[in-house]
Amino acid sequence: MALLSDKDAKFLKDHFAEHMVDPVKLVFFTQTIACQFCKETEAVLNEVANLSDKVTVEVRDFVIDKDLAKSYGVDKIPATVVLGAKDHGVRFYGISSGYEFTSLVEAIVGVSNIKSPLAPETLAALAKIDKPVHIQVFVTPTCPFCPPAVRMAHSMAVASENVRADMVESIEFPHLAVKYQVQGVPRVVINEDTVIEGATPERLFLARVEQAAGLRKKEEVDKLFKAAEQGQLYNG
Repeated sequence: MALLSDKDAKFLKDHFAEHMVDPVKLVFFTQTIACQFCKETEAVLNEVANLSDKVTVEVRDFVIDKDLAKSYGVDKIPATVVLGAKDHGVRFYGISSGYEFTSLVEAIVGVSNIKSPLAPETLAALAKIDKPVHIQVFVTPTCPFCPPAVRMAHSMAVASENVRADMVESIEFPHLAVKYQVQGVPRVVINEDTVIEGATPERLFLARVEQAAGLRKKEEVDKLFKAAEQGQLYNG
């Protein structure tokens, strides 16, 4: 049974045809037992791939192909690695359902056509990052504010070779939700100890990434966030 209506399928097919440039491969890690939503996630990926001859799905067993999983940094399943002309560090952990389906679609387009939606100032700042930055965006399928945070993180990963960005469906990975104190979504965790709560404008999101990369002091970024909360213009 198709997951998408004929109308939605046609829209996405046209969307891919208009915006995709390079082929995209979705490397999906699964296993037959002890994996909630693996079957459903694979079905979503296959249905999306059927909408464009530039999208393919490669299914891998998380246990049998453990060395490949390790090379991609995949440590849990279901996991989807979105590959374009190269690996930009774009990952999905958990099913891309509900509002997060749009994140999957935009990630495919984003790695296929790397014309960045980020501001020139953001791209210039990302170019200065010279150490690994790992962004985890914790989401739920029913959160309407989560996809923009996921797309922001993935766009930064595409723009910088030193940034890796994961969507993590928090309900499917409760141990991680506990570890990172996810009480509301989106919750963004950068390099384990730098956190963003809720929907955040690009400039503020970038500031926390710069903080995690050691390019800005926490106090400076905290000041920027406080000024934004108060509706003040901050020029620091």
